[in-house]
Amino acid sequence: MQPLRPALNIALSPYSPPTGVLQLIHAGESLLVVNKPAGLLAVPGRGEDKQDCLALRVQQKFADALVVHRLDMSTSGLMLFARDSEMQRTLSRLFRERLVEKRYVAVVAGKLDAGGEINLPVAADWPNRPLRKIDHATGKPALTRYRLVAYDPAADCSRVELEPVTGRTHQLRLHMASIGHPILGDELYGKAACRTARLLLHASRLDFAHPHGGALLQFASTPPF
Repeated sequence: MQPLRPALNIALSPYSPPTGVLQLIHAGESLLVVNKPAGLLAVPGRGEDKQDCLALRVQQKFADALVVHRLDMSTSGLMLFARDSEMQRTLSRLFRERLVEKRYVAVVAGKLDAGGEINLPVAADWPNRPLRKIDHATGKPALTRYRLVAYDPAADCSRVELEPVTGRTHQLRLHMASIGHPILGDELYGKAACRTARLLLHASRLDFAHPHGGALLQFASTPPF
């Protein structure tokens, strides 16, 4: 399959973050869970015009909040914050050791099989940054599991649940495009026929054992699409 060309206007599009009230899912003594809207950076970007981000908005309400992981600007859904440096290190380790179960909901082009795995290595595409590419020579191992939720024959698109077993940059977007089912609204890896008002990708679940006591924590967020 030929690599999909990115939309050339991505780099030129001005950053226009959404406004609105912070969507707090959980506020505990040691950690926070927040619902990030699509179009908002997770952390500050380069340049004065890209300082507004979820991390800053959370820190304006919780001054001790520390970033644990990130979501793409175009992706909505659950993000986890620690409330001290020790908890930040511990939660980061849980992500690194794959002890946090993550689930995403996406709408992709075409009719997908009932379920399966995509095991394709991901590497930076340096001449075409910020793109990533499938590269069996230099790429890092990347595994995505998917499950068909529903198929819409009229629109010829599938709602799917995605599990990124690994956490490479753009992994879900690149993996789905690589098997011929790009996520709708993906201006980096999708096609003109897949354009929607936003990227239809949402971080819908986070499950992990609380580092203090081991109680199972389960957080869910309904996709806004």
